[in-house]
Amino acid sequence: MSALRQLGTTQQRLLRQLLMANEGGTVESLCEQLRISHNAVRQHLSALIARQYVERTQSRPSGGRPTACYRLTESGHALFPRNYGTIAVALLAQMHEQLGDSATESMLRELGHRLGSQEVAPPPGTPTKEIVDGLAQKLDALGYEATAARHGEEWQIEAFNCVFHALAKQYPQVCKFDLAYMEAAGGRRIHHMECIVRGGHVCRFRLGALRREKGGDEEE
Repeated sequence: MSALRQLGTTQQRLLRQLLMANEGGTVESLCEQLRISHNAVRQHLSALIARQYVERTQSRPSGGRPTACYRLTESGHALFPRNYGTIAVALLAQMHEQLGDSATESMLRELGHRLGSQEVAPPPGTPTKEIVDGLAQKLDALGYEATAARHGEEWQIEAFNCVFHALAKQYPQVCKFDLAYMEAAGGRRIHHMECIVRGGHVCRFRLGALRREKGGDEEE
């Protein structure tokens, strides 16, 4: 169930009204649209503000006493479905049809590397646990529900939510994006030890040797 559906019916309706209001909404306007009392609107707004779905903005000029205005936060906007998956599948299918397996995989690797390179990679000599923790946090921020996990004497990364699950089932090359991203962000080779798409319980990644940059001094 989506986070939006977990909210009460009135709060869902309130959020939808704010979504349609470019300049936000007032307590008065929300009362009229939802047909509930001022006190009920204020209670729902307070609850949604506490969850960081709504924020109070600058008051509207009303010719008299300033009127408070409310709008959705980024988290509030994110509650509403955005069907990126369908578009991404169509784009990848077109790319795969025109380029083939090898070129598609190469492009996904390049994209992952480019995004990962925007992160500050840990310097050589950084403890493995610190690198694993950092990568797990980066993946978690991207929606992978990732964490550091100990396997024997070794720390590895486990991700419980494959954000590309539907894509990866059709196009296994998509997993190369994850690996390239982590390698660039972590400065280490990454080995894919377990995969949700291939029947694993999690996507599990193990750190390898230092990456060798083209023209650089790092060695594997």
